[in-house]
Amino acid sequence: MTRSDIERIIKENDISYLRLQFTDMLGDVKAVEIPVRKLDDALNNKIMFDGSSIEGFVRIKEADMYLYPDIDTFLVLPFENNTYGGVARFICDVYTPDGKPFVGDPRYILKKQVKVMNEMGIDRCFVGFEPEFYLFKINDDTLSTQASDNASYFDLSPFDGGEEIRREIALTLENMGFEVQTSHHEVGPGQNEITFKYNDVITACDKVQTFKQVVKVIARRHGYLASFMPKPLNKQAGNGMHTNCSLFDNKKGDLFYDKDADMELSLLCKKWITGILNHSRELALLTNPIVNSYKRLVSGYEAPIYACWSDANRSSLIRIPAVRGNSTRTELRNVDPCANPYLALAGILAAGLEGIRDVDEKDIIKPVKDNLFDLSEEEIEKKNIKHLPETLHSAVSEFKKSKLMLEVLGKHLFNKYIDAKEKEWKEYHTTVSEFELRKYLGR
Repeated sequence: MTRSDIERIIKENDISYLRLQFTDMLGDVKAVEIPVRKLDDALNNKIMFDGSSIEGFVRIKEADMYLYPDIDTFLVLPFENNTYGGVARFICDVYTPDGKPFVGDPRYILKKQVKVMNEMGIDRCFVGFEPEFYLFKINDDTLSTQASDNASYFDLSPFDGGEEIRREIALTLENMGFEVQTSHHEVGPGQNEITFKYNDVITACDKVQTFKQVVKVIARRHGYLASFMPKPLNKQAGNGMHTNCSLFDNKKGDLFYDKDADMELSLLCKKWITGILNHSRELALLTNPIVNSYKRLVSGYEAPIYACWSDANRSSLIRIPAVRGNSTRTELRNVDPCANPYLALAGILAAGLEGIRDVDEKDIIKPVKDNLFDLSEEEIEKKNIKHLPETLHSAVSEFKKSKLMLEVLGKHLFNKYIDAKEKEWKEYHTTVSEFELRKYLGR
């Protein structure tokens, strides 16, 4: 993408407004909007915003921050067109007034890990996300948990009440340059999944943020709330965001594949897996960042609760899909859609790379063939398999002890993130729930 490309696209699509987007610490997309006549200011990195008002950013006395557009992320937003003209966006990196990348910018934190990977001689990390979401009816502008249907896995119309919404989302994404792969009804009532082609790790995170925005806007137009909450309904399947990763060499291809090795998985792949499993408990605060995340990570709903891996076992944290060759990849199954994708992938990448760099071959964790949900706690303990954290409080405790997470996030964001999550846990822990009222009010 060049400046002349951008100017041509703006003219062809009658763009009147530009949206400069970035992601805060908690994974929420923020934006500054400008009229198209200020394009030169944007491309010359002159658009400023108040960083003191953004979660995880800076203090009042350090408020001025600048948005540096990544011109390769320029994109027309077809769902935003109106009588005043079209809207296009840039995804931006956040900089300080002295022209340096802001150390608390999640996108910058992920870029640092990509640099570490490149310095190790690995050219690319490809990532494919599988985000799930529920559709809940909006009644008179009031949010509810009334699902769009009572359908189940792979059901079709008339049982599937979200088919038309999913199709519109998929076609809109295609129009925006996504390569949509599958779209279908999921296990829960009103639950859906749309998957799109993998990309390099930065682009994949940019795209999943755009994906969530498109899903929410189109669902709202149909009178539905699209919820990415990990466990919105009691006793129903939760929303996951399975995260598929592979490492590539520009000449050798997929570094996880070795046709002569056990399971056709390379030694590098097994070290990568071991690194992630070794750090899985401290990673949980990034992959499963909210109170509700831990109500999904329970037995009985195909969500993983044990830190182990397998070639097919869906009760394990990491699964290896059956395909091999240049499609060999690891599927991390605990990640949920409320994760900040940049921070989650920075942590995953750092853990996997540490495994590649530091794990001795004799210390590689072996795959587990058993369905762990069928084993007793004593049997699982004998296999030396660790539990994932069971609450946000436990995840915070593990995270606070992690030297690797401190190194990945940097002191600024590491402490800001802990503060935010401790406040979230305290707010939850001191709130009287509907469960408590029903169970104890009349005692």
